[in-house]
Amino acid sequence: MDHKTEILQGTLDLLILKTIALEPLHGWAIGQRIQQISKDVLQVQQGSLYPALHRLEHRGLVKSDWGPSENNRRAKFYSLTKAGRKQLETERATWERLSTAIAQILETA
Repeated sequence: MDHKTEILQGTLDLLILKTIALEPLHGWAIGQRIQQISKDVLQVQQGSLYPALHRLEHRGLVKSDWGPSENNRRAKFYSLTKAGRKQLETERATWERLSTAIAQILETA
């Protein structure tokens, strides 16, 4: 039985921003890191990941630079911009308020 969960678009943007906050990563590595940290619960489909990266780049929240990947292939590495760091904090605060409110509703008898 497969317990992997597809990630919603808005949540995916937040997870991408958080994942590249510490270091620039290429697309495949971003997806793998999210899956690894979530202990294989969250799975990012390539068809969702790359459009999200392009959308974030278009919004000025991430920037990309070409560099060699682990297997020495040319890859686009994504990193946060100053605006991306600010957006990450805003979205993180919003997520915490939302998840707390949902938890409170689910805990009521």
